[in-house]
Amino acid sequence: MTRGERLMGIRLPTYRQLLALALAGAAFCATAADPESHQMGTKYSPLTQINRGNVAGLEKAWEYHTGEVPPKNGPQALIAFEDQPTLVDGNLLVCTTTRRVIALDPATGKQRWIYDPKDPKVGMQKCRGISHWVDEQAPEGTHCKSRIFLGTTSYRLVAFDARDGKACQGFGDKGSVKMPTSKPEIFAGEVVAGSKPAVVNGVVVVGSAVADNQRVDAPSGRVLAYDARTGKFLWEFDPLPRDPGDPAARTWEKGTAEGYGAGNVWANMAVDQKLDLVYLPTTSPSGDFYGAGRAGDNRYSSSIVALHGKTGKLAWHFQFVHHNVFDYDTPSEPLLIDWRKADGTVVPALVQNNKTGLIFVFDRATGEPLVPIEERKVPSAGAVAGEKLSPTQPFPVGMPMLAQHGFSPDDAWGFSFIDRWLCKRKIESFHYGPAFTPPSLKGTIFSPSVGGGPNWGGGAYDPASGIMVVPSNRVPVVMRLIPATEVKTDKAMKVELGGPMQFAAKGSPYVYEVQPLLGPAGSPCSAPPWAALTAVDLAKKKILWEVPLGSIEKLMPFKLPSWIPFDTNLGTPGAGGPLVTAGGLVFIGYTLDDTLRAFDLKTGNVLWKADLPAAGTAVPVTYEAGGRQYVVIAAGGHTMYGSTTGDSVVAYRLKR
Repeated sequence: MTRGERLMGIRLPTYRQLLALALAGAAFCATAADPESHQMGTKYSPLTQINRGNVAGLEKAWEYHTGEVPPKNGPQALIAFEDQPTLVDGNLLVCTTTRRVIALDPATGKQRWIYDPKDPKVGMQKCRGISHWVDEQAPEGTHCKSRIFLGTTSYRLVAFDARDGKACQGFGDKGSVKMPTSKPEIFAGEVVAGSKPAVVNGVVVVGSAVADNQRVDAPSGRVLAYDARTGKFLWEFDPLPRDPGDPAARTWEKGTAEGYGAGNVWANMAVDQKLDLVYLPTTSPSGDFYGAGRAGDNRYSSSIVALHGKTGKLAWHFQFVHHNVFDYDTPSEPLLIDWRKADGTVVPALVQNNKTGLIFVFDRATGEPLVPIEERKVPSAGAVAGEKLSPTQPFPVGMPMLAQHGFSPDDAWGFSFIDRWLCKRKIESFHYGPAFTPPSLKGTIFSPSVGGGPNWGGGAYDPASGIMVVPSNRVPVVMRLIPATEVKTDKAMKVELGGPMQFAAKGSPYVYEVQPLLGPAGSPCSAPPWAALTAVDLAKKKILWEVPLGSIEKLMPFKLPSWIPFDTNLGTPGAGGPLVTAGGLVFIGYTLDDTLRAFDLKTGNVLWKADLPAAGTAVPVTYEAGGRQYVVIAAGGHTMYGSTTGDSVVAYRLKR
């Protein structure tokens, strides 16, 4: 996931960094003052001690090191420090890349205790959060009355006390439940409990990350539900219908999804306790780019699915991408907000950002679209033989897009006329067109890319102003289907520095090849910004401001003289999400320039920034401790982005 670029003697983001931008595949919120935002995905805090007027006075309060610095030598695993710390019962809980949970003093950063699930270092080494539940039936002072739930890479659900970090002995087998996969794994870590468990009225719902493009007959991406008190299994839901009697089975050519897997929930889920609903953002079926054997819309994949927490029964669903052969997963936790309808009534709403850059809004109780949705014709030319594409895809009417849809030679860009001309020639050699132009043997330009647009960090929402703020990546990719007989590889995934990424999914007649759309000089053939931060007034369906997110200055091999007019704020590859506060601020790391920034929510101006010890590819959190407000971010980077890596958790507060 990355790439290399050079221009006018300036070293731009590396190949590895830009492929990460293109491919990077949830975010959550935790503030002591607003615990409900932790479940509702809004990433909002009502704290105001730090605000537009004084944010320039922030300074580092403390820095903690987890001890998990990715190795610089040897085989490169996918290691990313993506946690957003959670304040529970006076402890600031940090989930590390190996899923150890460390309790820190929120005011000093001093370590109090560590819970270690003793997970093997296999598959993806990352953690995107923990969940908290209080057993109201347990007497005060009872051990594990207040407990933490964590999914593991060994596909277990574990529970431990929020105050002392010791296992809840009455949950499962001494604090652990081993969850069954639908079929044996072909390697350790093919299925992991990657997303934060969701807890709805005493039921713990666990999603999974199923390794992409390893085999067509992949394991099921089903979600599993357990009793939060005992760990007893309660129900399961498979986004790919196996029962011919399921209405969704009719959207599969064979009348069932048998023979296919995934459709899993790797992003975080959101929960409405009052409605007893849990909302599942589902992914594409296997494999990501070829679906000739699974003709039809393939519901409930690539959707938002609302289930009743008590029973697991379907409440409603909506599919964002029909017959997904674009890797356009539903990548982020939905935002649960209040929505004022035209008649003045306020209804509970769900806002979903997608890799496509489209913004959908629903009544979260009924699934009724609150912004009209229409089916529009999409391209089919260039598809490989046997592929049966959906003739239409859903689009919200009147809502702005957060990514460019489609790409053509007229969009070619370069730092010089020669760069632009060479890029234009390169674009003309591929299959191109509007969004949803299908994968091809020639190679198809995907814009948005397979990594978005918006991705797992999703958006943050300010309820006072109705503004949603969303980061997004902007560099297109070229996706090519190569007949498997023409590729000699014994690996399921092949990556060559400076070259494309290839996936050889067992059972597919094609190898999937993805690479960023770069010019001969190594810079993107698309105009900057290559990442952006966008503020949207949802009610007015209007973009209020949009700014480049990240500077390439630190990625250069040398500093340019001041007399050379060159704006380095072109946006950088990134991952993570924003935090919005009632102080009128947007905090975000995201970028590969190792910087935490505070933007003015009203204008998009940068009001403060600080150097981080590593890339802050995570989501910030804010809370109060000892009467002072803190802003905290995990700064450990992402190995497959080629970013600065480390093991830091950094806290900031106002100067005295």
